[in-house]
Amino acid sequence: MSEILRLENINYSYIDGGYERQILKNLSYTFDSGKFYTILGPSGSDKTTLLSIIAGLDNPKSGELYFEGENIKKIGLHQYRRNKIAIVFQQYNLIGYLTALENVELAMAETDNKLPNDKKAVAYNLLEKFGIVKTKANRLVGQLSGGEQQRVAIARSLASNVNLIFADEPTGNLDTATEKEIIGVFKELAHDFNKTVIVVTHSDAVSQMSDQRLMLQDGVLKNL
Repeated sequence: MSEILRLENINYSYIDGGYERQILKNLSYTFDSGKFYTILGPSGSDKTTLLSIIAGLDNPKSGELYFEGENIKKIGLHQYRRNKIAIVFQQYNLIGYLTALENVELAMAETDNKLPNDKKAVAYNLLEKFGIVKTKANRLVGQLSGGEQQRVAIARSLASNVNLIFADEPTGNLDTATEKEIIGVFKELAHDFNKTVIVVTHSDAVSQMSDQRLMLQDGVLKNL
């Protein structure tokens, strides 16, 4: 396995009630390609803050992040977010007035990565791969179930041809059976498509199904 994301001495803090609250403390960790990671943490451990930093949505106070060996500052945060990563959210973040197909096609239009010419066919194939047949792909996403919408969101994350996928509590709104199906999809992405999947979750059941369980505690990541 090769390194895809490396964190070196990441620090993050903010002022709370006149006091500086240290969230991340010289946090260092290396994520490898083709693995499915979960990050657990007690309430208030700021797992989402960590996710925001490694997804380039926020900046650490100090420390460096490297994507495939290159500092993301050199890549540029906009380019990193646009062309290197994808994020799957708990609330799906799909555009309600578009169909499932159109949501996936939109992601393909917003990247500079090389994609096949027949984007519509690719989008249909992606959706079908994750259980969204053509009749459902042509429906407005609001007409789909929660599990189906999350599958659309996952297909969208792959549409821009990236290798690093983040997910923030992606099964929080789903029942247990659907949760297992979605986690199965994440495992498939890692093992069959060589994607790196990093999921922030409060669910120990979800973490048990990952390749590597991590705990964010006292500002650092620890292997479980």
